[in-house]
Amino acid sequence: MIPLLPVLRLAVPEDGPALAEIYRPYVLETPITFDLDPPDGAEFARRIRNTLARYPYLVACQGGRILGYAYASAFKNRAAYDWSVETSIYVRKDCHGQGVGSALYTALETALARQHVLRVNACITDPNPGSVAFHEKFGYRLCAHFHDSGFKLGRWWDVIWMEKTLGGPAVPPPPFVPFGELIHQKAR
Repeated sequence: MIPLLPVLRLAVPEDGPALAEIYRPYVLETPITFDLDPPDGAEFARRIRNTLARYPYLVACQGGRILGYAYASAFKNRAAYDWSVETSIYVRKDCHGQGVGSALYTALETALARQHVLRVNACITDPNPGSVAFHEKFGYRLCAHFHDSGFKLGRWWDVIWMEKTLGGPAVPPPPFVPFGELIHQKAR
């Protein structure tokens, strides 16, 4: 049997509880995120609303079940960084290796390119060979290694940054298009 590809759509605040459920084991059982307390559905709903004004927030679904999500956020909160973002992705642990993450990242990068984002950056707890391999498959390259950056699960963890260029740096660059505006342009 050929597995079905997930359906991708924009996240909505009502997805908050499902995303909290996906994220919870990453918080409690792994150093993949440096959150120490799992956010609840209401906090995820707030994050979705806030993110969508400026950046894409996508979910992958199959049969009405959310399998994973990916979003972009500010790389730094200064106007000169508008063309750079940080990416994040979380997939249900029982859905790894099924193409969910690849579908999400492909759609996320497509949306970011339409916003005129030039540089995508991923912060990864080290070691995490699975995440490194996933990002390398998408053309990300290691650009920084920070030692003993976070303390979780009884030990210190390093973080690495990987980056990818979506387009060449024009001078001057085309204006960054907030995702909320991009959605409204498409609806017209």
